[in-house]
Amino acid sequence: MSSDAGGWDGRVRRARHLAAKNDSAAALLEFYAVVLTCQGDLARSIRAGLPARPTGSLEDDLSIVCRAAPAFVGAVVARAPETLAAEGRRLLDASERLLGDALLRWWGAPSDREFFPKAILQPYARSLADAGVTPADRTLPRTNNRCPFCGGSPQLAILDPVTASAVETGGRRLLCATCLGTWPFRRVLCARCGEEDEHKLAYFRSPAFDHLRVDACDTCRHYLKTVDLTRLGVAVPLVDEVAGAPLDVWAREHGYEKIELNLLGL
Repeated sequence: MSSDAGGWDGRVRRARHLAAKNDSAAALLEFYAVVLTCQGDLARSIRAGLPARPTGSLEDDLSIVCRAAPAFVGAVVARAPETLAAEGRRLLDASERLLGDALLRWWGAPSDREFFPKAILQPYARSLADAGVTPADRTLPRTNNRCPFCGGSPQLAILDPVTASAVETGGRRLLCATCLGTWPFRRVLCARCGEEDEHKLAYFRSPAFDHLRVDACDTCRHYLKTVDLTRLGVAVPLVDEVAGAPLDVWAREHGYEKIELNLLGL
């Protein structure tokens, strides 16, 4: 299962590029670049500690993740807003056992409102995906609107140029909020409730973000953002989705709830 383009370093470069040209979202993107840089370092530390063939059990790998996590948390705390920094300091003051308990709880029952567990376990889950090892202790549903690899919720959708292999889905993929992998998903279908009546599915764009759109469902009143690579092939979905934060504001003002908040809580 592939991830979005660029890997950690490519995401950092894209975030810095967008920050330099987007005054309104510059601070948000600069902080996201810091987070992505730290996640890349964390991913390398976790991979160095894992065996060549991981078991796929977070409980087995917990000591490796917990040893690598404090450097990540400390680096983020140094640049984070005070509320998030205070949360990070509490984690740094906690014992390794308490940190491990928090990670295990999130792994089994993920929340998009817990920054540090999600930010720490994204690189771990991505490391498992890169190794081709399915999580052995994450018993989340594997329905068609959940990641077939780890059971995570969709963070966003991607539209690719339609090829012969993607005709059935119209070139649409969903990107997992946990392992950052992607999987094909029908184009005219709500990624939360499965609504397929096109009259109940709405799509909204803004001239300011020509390659982004809001995909909203009037049945369940949820939405996610789509990154259209046919309009901007150099986009890096995970980063461009964050840069389109004003679209999230618009969606909330119109009564829609996001399927999964991104790492920055938008």
